Amino acid sequence: MRRSRLKHVGVATLLMLGSWAASSALPASAADYSPTAAKAPNAAEAPASAGLLQAMEQAFGLTRAQAEDRIAAERRATGIASEARRAAGDAFGGSWFDAGPDRLTVAVTSDATPATVRAVRSTGAQVRTVEHSARELDATKSRLDRFDAPAGVSGWHVDPAANTVVVDVVRGKRADNDVRRFVNRARAAGPVSVRTVASAPRTFAAGTVGGDPYYTGNVRCSIGFSVQGGFVTAGHCGRAGAAVSGWDRSPIGTFQGSSFPDNDYAWVSVGNGWWTVPVVLGWGTVSDQLVRGSAEAPVGASICRSGSTSHWHCGTVLAKNETVNYSEGAVHQMTKTSVCAEPGDSGGSFISGDQAQGVTSGGWGNCTSGGETWFQPVNEILNRYGLTLHTS
Repeated sequence: MRRSRLKHVGVATLLMLGSWAASSALPASAADYSPTAAKAPNAAEAPASAGLLQAMEQAFGLTRAQAEDRIAAERRATGIASEARRAAGDAFGGSWFDAGPDRLTVAVTSDATPATVRAVRSTGAQVRTVEHSARELDATKSRLDRFDAPAGVSGWHVDPAANTVVVDVVRGKRADNDVRRFVNRARAAGPVSVRTVASAPRTFAAGTVGGDPYYTGNVRCSIGFSVQGGFVTAGHCGRAGAAVSGWDRSPIGTFQGSSFPDNDYAWVSVGNGWWTVPVVLGWGTVSDQLVRGSAEAPVGASICRSGSTSHWHCGTVLAKNETVNYSEGAVHQMTKTSVCAEPGDSGGSFISGDQAQGVTSGGWGNCTSGGETWFQPVNEILNRYGLTLHTS
């Protein structure tokens, strides 16, 4: 990769979201990075960068001090989520980050003992009493996963704050006979509510266009996160064995594993002079972000996305373990966010603070009018292929 190429376009035309070509000419933000042994997922305590704080201020209308407090609160919530769930035991009804009090909220069923409630509160979480347990809600969603969904149903997920399984129906399609039959079956399966959404989801792959791509044939996508030996990305971007080339059409590697639909994840080997670094590009909106682990952020937490088309945008985690009904087939265990995305962003990085979250799959809307985007959680991808996240 020539220095003149980097110098000319800065972050706006770097190919990799976490990888650059091996060369003495690296962007300034990457010049001091070197491959290191991966660490286990953790909620790092490194201070937030000025760029990330600025992005938080713009995305959520916060002051600098409020942004710092929120990041710290989200780290605390992430750190206690597993402990709080264990404390709730069979009474656990779900959890989410509440940006009002900046605390993790844990739902417990009404039959929880006073000792259980005290144990949950002792973790630092606040408690809300609900009717249905997380186990009951998950079982209901699993029943819906066995149904064939019509195109007018865009997806379904457990909403812990609402204590129900939410079925999303595309605006104007609720009266369709197939949609009505699906909704009636869903309501008979357990606690279900129906929400209207603006549009049906789609994947964010794109044809060959200018910018910062990696290419698989005539498809352009974005890189998610560096792993030892390659990177992870979206499965709909290429099948196992497909060759991958960079912005200059030089070969990078091949898809070593890929799954879509049902899942939407893949990993690509890196060679031919390319190497990996634990970085997500900030595209000049924020400084490039170091990846320090993959601790999973709770529902309600802030999250940002980096992609080769629309670059850097932020929002919040809206739901987890959602089934998304694309035209190509349903994809399971997705996380929904309020972050926008556009064609070509597929496979790109979702990150919360310095913790890797997942790879962009699809959504609806765009970054002018807004929308929602889903990602496949990165830890699921790492576990599926036995990969190790490359961290700083």
